[in-house]
Amino acid sequence: AVLTNTFTLGMSNSSSITQFLLLVFADRRELQLLHFWLFLGIYLAALLGNGLVLTTVACDHHLHTPMYFFLLNLSLLDLGSISTNVPKAMANSLWDTRAISYLGCAAQVFLFVFLMSTECFLLTVMAYDRYVAICQPLHYGTLLGSRACVHLAAAAWGSGFLTAVLHTANTFSLPLCQGNAVDQFFCEIPQILKLSCSDAYLREVGVLAVSVCFTFGCFVFILLSYGQIFRAVLRVPSEQGRHKAFSTCLPHLAVVSLFVSTGMIAYLKPPSISSTSLDLLDLVVAVLYSVVPPALNPLIYSVRNQELKDAVQKLRTRSFFSKQGNPPQG
Repeated sequence: AVLTNTFTLGMSNSSSITQFLLLVFADRRELQLLHFWLFLGIYLAALLGNGLVLTTVACDHHLHTPMYFFLLNLSLLDLGSISTNVPKAMANSLWDTRAISYLGCAAQVFLFVFLMSTECFLLTVMAYDRYVAICQPLHYGTLLGSRACVHLAAAAWGSGFLTAVLHTANTFSLPLCQGNAVDQFFCEIPQILKLSCSDAYLREVGVLAVSVCFTFGCFVFILLSYGQIFRAVLRVPSEQGRHKAFSTCLPHLAVVSLFVSTGMIAYLKPPSISSTSLDLLDLVVAVLYSVVPPALNPLIYSVRNQELKDAVQKLRTRSFFSKQGNPPQG
């Protein structure tokens, strides 16, 4: 109710704007349909991958450990974030429309900032989990017991929620008088700030800068954690063990780096800079931080994980035998 009232108040302060016009990927109908099918493929891959991780972790009690608990939370966030923006973009391409309602745009901003902020905090927690597991294994049960894991996850979700409320309320309380065309395929705060007609937008720019600095702090913590992990791994006498650790950790770090770096570029680029080439860059950057990570995370976090692959195979076998009416032995 509070959020709805905030959005309604923002509407009255925004020159009675009732809808926004989102960016279209192409003017030609054939290219619009190509965009639809491309995004549909990515979306279905993300749904399948994250759904499989969720189902496997929830159903296999052997995976009820801190690492998989955080991975389950990450899959939930990825499902939510990609479902916030991509279906609307696909619908606009399929039906050749650009419109999104004012409240729909505000809800999209709130949900996207909420889920992305929570994911950033959660990735930091996951890096800490791996650091403790590899560098301080004797203290793992003490530092990351079940209660501590729940508290860390709750702190990530709660911090993301408060961040989203702050940014959404700030953004949609601004007077908007530069039209209603958003230069992005979803409602993104920097693009909405371009529509502001007063210096009040500097307040939200300041808040964004603080949030980006905090995100950068999380990223530095993740880098330091992985640095300590790599140092510990290099001491492992087994070459096979070192190869397994590096092949697991490096893809994780690559996806985190892609997510954080492109997100910071999107939110730190001065809104006054605008050209055709930079608009295309905005579009590419937005896809890289909002669409690619949710689709890649299930693959990155599971393809090198033998425990998870074994659990998926066990789940498939159990499902097959249950359909045959003959449960597997043992």
